[in-house]
Amino acid sequence: MMRNTEALLQRIEALPPERIAEVEDFVAFIASRELGRQIVPAAGVASERSFAEVWQNPEDDMYDAI
Repeated sequence: MMRNTEALLQRIEALPPERIAEVEDFVAFIASRELGRQIVPAAGVASERSFAEVWQNPEDDMYDAI
């Protein structure tokens, strides 16, 4: 383990149980937010082929210059 991780674990272990629960909730929140940051770009890439016909058409070419 990295030194910072060990120090953080020691600080968490020194907290009362109700505060440890708060730390757990906060870490879960951060992890879910991070997962969202990974999923959104992946979803965009996955949908490119599906939307290619809609995005690439002569009627909408004038919007490409905007």
